[in-house]
Amino acid sequence: MSKVKEKMALIYDFDGTLARGNLQETSFIPKIGMTKEQFWTEVKSGTRDHDADEILVYMHLMLKKAREKEVNVTVEDLRQHGGQAELFPGLEDKSWFERINSHAAERGLELQHHIVSSGIQEMIEGCAIRDAFSQVFASKFIYEDSVAAWPGVGINYTTKTQYLFRINKGINNHWDNDSINGYTPEEERPIPFDRMIFIGDGETDIPTMKMLTHKGGHSVAVYDPKRTDRDLDKIHKLISDGRVEFVAPADYKQNSQLDIIVKGIIGRIARKHGYRPEK
Repeated sequence: MSKVKEKMALIYDFDGTLARGNLQETSFIPKIGMTKEQFWTEVKSGTRDHDADEILVYMHLMLKKAREKEVNVTVEDLRQHGGQAELFPGLEDKSWFERINSHAAERGLELQHHIVSSGIQEMIEGCAIRDAFSQVFASKFIYEDSVAAWPGVGINYTTKTQYLFRINKGINNHWDNDSINGYTPEEERPIPFDRMIFIGDGETDIPTMKMLTHKGGHSVAVYDPKRTDRDLDKIHKLISDGRVEFVAPADYKQNSQLDIIVKGIIGRIARKHGYRPEK
């Protein structure tokens, strides 16, 4: 009788981690007649002027500008925008997921993939790799007559951390706060923190990386291979501040630096849970 595989999770940010830039910048922001610089400058200004959360401000601004330009914001519209995401190498054909899943399975681990992002869930749902993920936790809208009316969920830099607990406890929704706050014995939690790997791209992921590392999990920072000096400065700071264990370009192809790092971490987790490679 075969041994039941231990579950583990590979958890990703989306914008800047799986896809280049922010999803809104690909087609939505141009469609409402703004440049990305204009849009994010107005977000920053609104955040300060209203002493508000930046994620909720940018979601509100999306709806406001769309109404002004008579641009539809429905689930289907947002999914179409998400379908234009520029994914990093190795993701579009889903070979990354097949390869990493197989590597984990050979070592007695059942690997799940999750997204925890401040981006728009409806856009992520439209991207080419959506079906590779067990769960997508991201910011999302409330709809009236099928049209986005108001932000329903805003996941900011610090609230990202609660979703590690949702994955840890097997809670696959945003609303069940009783379960997230209630006591669950460690042995009853489907995915312990020390069997989690988080992949993110910078400052917005610091609380998540820090908390997961503190809990015995693993964190990897990735950067765009078409990087700027500013991008590298952020990565340097993550390393010097002790926020991450590993750093690599966002290249998901076989034998890339990221491929080698993630496989190595999976091997470390597998050994901890009794896997021993054949001699």
